[in-house]
This record gives sequence, structure tokens and C-alpha cells, in this order.
Amino acid sequence: MAGPPQYKWFFETTTPVEGHMHAIARTIATRQTKFQFMEIFETHSYGKVLVLDGRIQSSEHDEFIYHEILVQPGLLAHPKPVRAMVIGGGEGATVREILRHPSITDCLMVDIDGEVVEECKKHLPEMHKGAFEDPRTRVLHEDARAYLEKTRERFDLIVVDLPEPLEEGPACLLFTTEFYGLIRDRLTDDGVMTMQAGMTKINELFFFGAVNRTLREVFPVVAPYQGFISCFGTPWGFILASKGTDPRAQTAADIDRLISSRMNPDSLGYWNGAAHLHSFNLPKFLTQALDKNTRIITDKHPLIVS
Repeated sequence: MAGPPQYKWFFETTTPVEGHMHAIARTIATRQTKFQFMEIFETHSYGKVLVLDGRIQSSEHDEFIYHEILVQPGLLAHPKPVRAMVIGGGEGATVREILRHPSITDCLMVDIDGEVVEECKKHLPEMHKGAFEDPRTRVLHEDARAYLEKTRERFDLIVVDLPEPLEEGPACLLFTTEFYGLIRDRLTDDGVMTMQAGMTKINELFFFGAVNRTLREVFPVVAPYQGFISCFGTPWGFILASKGTDPRAQTAADIDRLISSRMNPDSLGYWNGAAHLHSFNLPKFLTQALDKNTRIITDKHPLIVS
């Protein structure tokens, strides 16, 4: 009798004392870039996955959940988004989500690691779905903070899709009051910023809370929200910040009406009015943790995630 199949396993450390495992069907690409170690696997459970420095960024089968949660609330909070910017987002799926809206005429993606972007273009068409070839897309490979400091461009939506700062380096300066001030100043009057902001599970709330508290130093409206990302194995936090629009004032009917009027509702697999209410209505333990967190991240006092 044949024994159980023998798999090669990828073990992801999610915290210093926790992790989870994925059985690998095949290794598609590995590459040490100038900035990080990149791997693309095909897993048995989630299809292709992008891994940077040992952390899963997205998977073929459930990336639509992550990217819709990240992008759609910001676009639907703006009366008519035309110009957008993505900071990071190497797979191209964040740009793809933005381009679902016909009102968008220009989407600039600034990702410092051109090597990762090229590997994603080649190996992850299931994620970008041709977004890099769309005439509305522009891609720059440079430091996003340096770009914001020098540009005069203004955007209706800026999406920050960056890994957490795992060690002291340039990424540390992309989570500070000074950086968020640059984003605020590059937004139009009705402009909105959305970002991924780390785990929202018990005992791992400090980073999410610190980013939320830091944004409150810069923006008048800061709305934290969350969703469960299956391939991460944990609930995940996101934050919307704006100069005035509050997504928590939008009803489920508002969201469903906006989606129907602006795009094909069937093109979305996760986001609708019910998902909007579910995401922005946080449980008691989480709102309490946010209220208690007083850490403000600055250039002089950056935050490193262990």
C-alpha cells in the first residue's frame, strides 16, 4: 500500500513564536534582488504565491480578497477618481483593481524593486491580468518617498501596498508622520489614501495600532478596517485616511449603488455593501487596542516589526 504523498513544505514565520505551512507543488522562480529575496511558488492549496523575505505577499486563489479590500473602499469614497498612485504593489494586482473603474485615466505605480516587478510580469499573469500593458498605467522604479518629495503631481487615490518594515532601512521611513504628510499634500481636495497595515489578531495589534495612531497626527479622518486573508492564515488590517470623507458614514446600499453605477458588479468577488459594513465595524477588543495605542512613528523614532 502506498504511503501518504511526500510534500516539500514552505514554512512561513508569522510572528517570532508562530507560523503556518504550505505544501509546494513546484518552485517557479527565486531571486535575490538588490532589495529583497523573492520567491514564486506554486502551492497545492492556493496556486501561485509571491514570497518576499520569507513572507507571503499574495496568492493566486485569494489575492482578490486582499486587493479588493485594499483598493475598492478608497475609490468608492471618492466622488469621481481620475488619477491614482500605487506605492509598491509589485504583482500588479493593485493597479488591476484600480483600473476596474472607467473614470481612472492615469495610474502611476512606484515600486523600487524593478526585478520583482519583472518576475511578476512574467510569472504571475493571473494576478496582474494585463494591467502593466494598459495604456493608463505608468511604472517607475525608484524610492516612493523621494518621488513624492519632488513631484508636483496630485492624485485622487494613493494606495500604499508595502511590506511592513522588517529591519532598519529605507522602508522604515515609509510609515512615519513625515511620509504620511507627503501623501496628504499630494492628494487632491477629495483625495483618499488606503494602505495595508499588518495583522489584527490577538497579541499582534501593536503595529496596526501604531500606524493608525500615526495617521491621526496627519489626517482628519482615519478609518481602520480589516478582512481575513486565507493564505496569510490571519485577519489583516487596512486603514483608509482622507481629508474629509469618512467611509463609515456610507451605508451598504450606498456602496452597492456606487459599485453598480461605476463598474460591473460581477467583476468583484469580495467587496460589496455587506463586506463594507463587516470590514469597518471592528470588534470590541480591536477598537480598545487602537484606543490605547499611543505610539507615533516618526523619522527619528521609526518602528521595526520583528
